[in-house]
Amino acid sequence: MNASVRLSLASLRAHRRRFAGTFLAVFLGVAFLAGTLVMGDTLRASFDSLFGNATSGTDAVVRSADAITTPGEAQGVRQPVDTALVRKLEAVPGVAAAAPNIQGAGQLVGANGKPIGGQGPPTLAGNWITDPELNPYRLAEGRAPRASGEVVVNRGAAEKGGLHLGDTTTLRTPDPVRVTIVGLATFGGEDGMAQVTFTGMTRSDAEKYLTARPGQAASIQVRAAPGVSQRDLVDRLTPVLPKGVEAITGQESAQENTDAISARFLSVFTALLLVFSGVALLVATFSIHNTFAIVVAQRTRENALLRALGAARRQVTASTLAEATVVAVTASAAGLAGGIGIAAGLQALFPAIGFPFPDGNLAIGALSLLLPLAVGIVVCVASALMPAVRAGRTAPLAALRETSVDTSGASRTRAVTGAGLLALAVSLTLTGVLLSPSLWLAGGGAALALAAFVVLGPVASTTAVRLLGAPLDRLRGVTGGLARRNALRSPKRTAATASALMIGVAVVSMFTVFGASLKATMDQTVSRSFAGDVAISTPSFGAGGSGLSPALAPAVQRLPEVETAVGLGRGVAEVDGRGRALTVTDPAALARTFDLGDVQGDLRTLGTDGIAITRKEADRQDLTLGATTRLTFTDGSTKPFTVRALYDQSELAGDYVITRAAWAPHRTQDADTLVAVTFRDGVSTADGRAAVEKVAAHYGNPDVQTRSEYAQSSAGGIDMMLTLVYALLALAVVIALLGIANTLTLAVHERTRELGLLRAVGQTRAQLRAMVRWESVLVAAFGTAGGLGLGAFLGWVLVKASDGASDSAFAFALPPARLAVVALVGLTAGALAGLRPARRAARMDVLRAIATE
Repeated sequence: MNASVRLSLASLRAHRRRFAGTFLAVFLGVAFLAGTLVMGDTLRASFDSLFGNATSGTDAVVRSADAITTPGEAQGVRQPVDTALVRKLEAVPGVAAAAPNIQGAGQLVGANGKPIGGQGPPTLAGNWITDPELNPYRLAEGRAPRASGEVVVNRGAAEKGGLHLGDTTTLRTPDPVRVTIVGLATFGGEDGMAQVTFTGMTRSDAEKYLTARPGQAASIQVRAAPGVSQRDLVDRLTPVLPKGVEAITGQESAQENTDAISARFLSVFTALLLVFSGVALLVATFSIHNTFAIVVAQRTRENALLRALGAARRQVTASTLAEATVVAVTASAAGLAGGIGIAAGLQALFPAIGFPFPDGNLAIGALSLLLPLAVGIVVCVASALMPAVRAGRTAPLAALRETSVDTSGASRTRAVTGAGLLALAVSLTLTGVLLSPSLWLAGGGAALALAAFVVLGPVASTTAVRLLGAPLDRLRGVTGGLARRNALRSPKRTAATASALMIGVAVVSMFTVFGASLKATMDQTVSRSFAGDVAISTPSFGAGGSGLSPALAPAVQRLPEVETAVGLGRGVAEVDGRGRALTVTDPAALARTFDLGDVQGDLRTLGTDGIAITRKEADRQDLTLGATTRLTFTDGSTKPFTVRALYDQSELAGDYVITRAAWAPHRTQDADTLVAVTFRDGVSTADGRAAVEKVAAHYGNPDVQTRSEYAQSSAGGIDMMLTLVYALLALAVVIALLGIANTLTLAVHERTRELGLLRAVGQTRAQLRAMVRWESVLVAAFGTAGGLGLGAFLGWVLVKASDGASDSAFAFALPPARLAVVALVGLTAGALAGLRPARRAARMDVLRAIATE
């Protein structure tokens, strides 16, 4: 065996505790990364299996060939197909059965009067397909609906809403419909498809409540006769289909559904977890580098003796890298196993918190095995590279010297380099967010700012520790003064130790600032655009919910307390070939309830062939007042519309407004997303709200909120996002805590004789423990302060970059209370990190410590 390898293994056996923190840092980072990848693989495989099982009897799907897709949506809206086509398809040779699939939004109300679902996953309703092989749902209890008002619901939705067979409840379609549950169903063997809810109705009820007119379906499901393949079936169906209608195989349809879930949820969810895995590994990099840098510094005399005995530079370097490689391989392998365990735990945990994993074994792809292993090894070895090179450069004469003094805090080169990087970072960032908006420039400036903080760390640590530790001299006396001097002794070590915590705190602070800014933006949007007294709304976070009945606004308008009630519906159309969302409303009432800014033209004259557009969108489309633009609707019809009004504000009103009369011939399932209500003079908010709530109770009992409540609920998803961010970033703080504890443990080992002398001249065990703990708190305070500053700056960059990339104006807000909590967590992490090193220092034998070489 090579001499350097033998030396490395002997060193690892002799100093196992030195590398415990490094091992744990690599282990946690790799475990999180591996768990994320395995969970993503498992979810995709499970949904593939789920859709495959559910649609195994469907060999072809007939649907409209074209879809209109609006910005920000992965799936488009398709034109319905004529249900009369079913008989024509059944006559095609090779077709065993065909059935229309009528589908729309339908939200069940639970036994407690609250709607089921609606905070993200869709709430669906449709006709109950009588052919069991074509129906993706299977009856588990009860029977199929036979009479009007009878429904089958998926068992998961029934359990969540406290509903049972025979219960009567309300189904929002969005018009409220009283229904009786006669059956419970499963989807692909599961109680439901994740959080999606489904209500199966009779065909006549589905046509009545879910379509604009009878004889329309979202698609037609077709089953092949024995011996006819899916591709053969599609080839036979295609010649008989009318223009604008296509047939795809059942496998292609199932894959599209899986891809839609992947695009809407899995990809975003996995990407978010991967970002945090990257943050955790970045924090681990600092901890690993710091550990090896300290170990190399402590072994200066040992390495010098090896050089004096004839060891070459490369042998000393190879010895250090070999230690890093052994730690990297073992920790990464353990982390890989831990990641698989994390994925298995999440598979069992998610159903308990309301997000069921589809049943199935863990799916582990080759990439999910190799990537975390490779990343863990590369991160660990790369982090140890510079300390290893430094070890190889140790001069033989260093064996005769005392411990070197760290002068990095007074390094002029480091100060000039760091200041230059910081100036460049600020210049790039300001250019990217203010002068010529560019996410690449802003991102590059943010990355350079991080690098500048790392380079300036030792220079800044001297001043920061003096300032932060100044109260300790008065509060803790000699013990506090010694703690401050110990932190000042090695600025490079203090900065490197604090850097890991700084990164974690910076990312937490960045998202905290961004979340607070989003809330402030929503408050600003509502206060600037919404001039009503109360709002009746559907869930603003996610894609769920069935919307509000278009009859609700006219019913509220008839109240004597109400001055104006206007409903905002949503439609889609292609405007000059580009998919766009349309606001469907009464334009005159809209102008009375919403602040549209300066309006050019007359909103009252839109009629059935006029449209109102924001000035920004009109400039983008080269449209002026009186110009004509062509709208193509989902029913395939194209119609010219005249621009009869231009307005400024678009946050709540949208960029395109047409009347309900113009939308009526092209609508499918009509619904409002918001009803804004203004009271008459002299009517109090409490009285007016009570009157509106009585009317709303007859339309599915949606929430009636004041302006401030509406703004707060609109930002409800932000708190959910921040909760997830804090939970995930706790891992980064734990890794940083391990780094501080490991550094202090090594520093205690390095200062064994010094600590023994302090004990010999009268320092008590309690004073020694306090000294080490306060040193840890000072290091954490420096990292926390730097993280808060960097995080606030990055949060501002993120807000300004989002402002430049969006049509809406973003507001920047600093949340002092939340940032104070982040600071407290950082300081607490420092105090916890110092506990073990402090206990170990206090337990050392005084005489042995003094005699230590």
